[in-house]
Amino acid sequence: MEEFIIVHLDMDSFYASVEIRNNPNLAGLPVVIGADPMLGKGRGVVSTCSYEARAYGLHSGMPISRAYQLCPQAVFIPPSMDIYAQVSARIMSIVQNIAGEIEQVSIDEAYLDLTSCVTYEQAAHVATTIKQAIRQQEGLTCSVGIAPSRIYAKMASELHKPDGMTIVSPADLLPFLIHLPAGAIPGIGKKSELALTDAGIHTIGDIATTNIQVLQDIFGSHAVRLYQIARGLDREGLRNSGKRKSISREHTFLEDTSDPDTILCSMQTMIYSLQGELEERNIYSRTIGIRIRYPGFITRTKSVTFMQPTRDIRIIEKAVYGLFTDMWDTKPVRLIGVRCFGLVYPDPVQRTLFDFKQSEIS
Repeated sequence: MEEFIIVHLDMDSFYASVEIRNNPNLAGLPVVIGADPMLGKGRGVVSTCSYEARAYGLHSGMPISRAYQLCPQAVFIPPSMDIYAQVSARIMSIVQNIAGEIEQVSIDEAYLDLTSCVTYEQAAHVATTIKQAIRQQEGLTCSVGIAPSRIYAKMASELHKPDGMTIVSPADLLPFLIHLPAGAIPGIGKKSELALTDAGIHTIGDIATTNIQVLQDIFGSHAVRLYQIARGLDREGLRNSGKRKSISREHTFLEDTSDPDTILCSMQTMIYSLQGELEERNIYSRTIGIRIRYPGFITRTKSVTFMQPTRDIRIIEKAVYGLFTDMWDTKPVRLIGVRCFGLVYPDPVQRTLFDFKQSEIS
């Protein structure tokens, strides 16, 4: 079974946090983003609210009239979706620049596949870099979960909000799951949780040890997947639709290094790995880029685009080494990465489409 390293990134009370950032006078107050409460007679629901408002029992999806009844002193603000969308676009750009391919699932939520980082420690370093970059550039916080599948990563990100990071390695997965409430599994709503409680099932550990027939009586055909999730068997990665737009490899050194032989050896390994994947998937790359990260999370990137797409290892090597020579200033390196993007997929019918000569890099 393939072991993914999936990251779930979730912005903390996103709309409310943007409003508070833009108006610091709101800091520390219960802030509610949603429809006009009209002194408790309004219609509509709470879009999101600050953690100060949640202390009064408010939550997303709650009728705005109920929110007013629970916390009439809250600051009620209508949503400004254009502003939130602009902030979201900048945040996702930050994430992509650091981590490469992502799956954005909402305005404030995304998944990343960091399997190529090899270790959970290295993935945690990438996630920490992302969190710090978002805080520095946008003044906002996010919570992160790192786990062997998307659903476990989402569960992990919920555990230590706000501004938390929870890492669940495959070895820690079952101990992580066993004591969580059954409702912690995404997709189990209040009604389903109540039905589980009525059946004497309170935790995910209980689900894992329950007869599958009992679960089928409650969830029907969905019972099998729920059973697999509870037993730590789910291994779903990103769900990006369509063909991949890039492939990459990265290596984080255990200690910062200025040794060119060590760095070049690492890059050579990544080049062979990437070229092998291009060959295996029968795809070509128009652009080759490298990423160098120095101490202090200083990251620099540079790329070169070919006149014709390629997967010739000699051309890729020449591009990578040329980029590295141009960029590296002999400072110690923390991380090195190589990326192929602008991927081109040959048409199996039009066989002559890719009958081109590989171009040399000038």
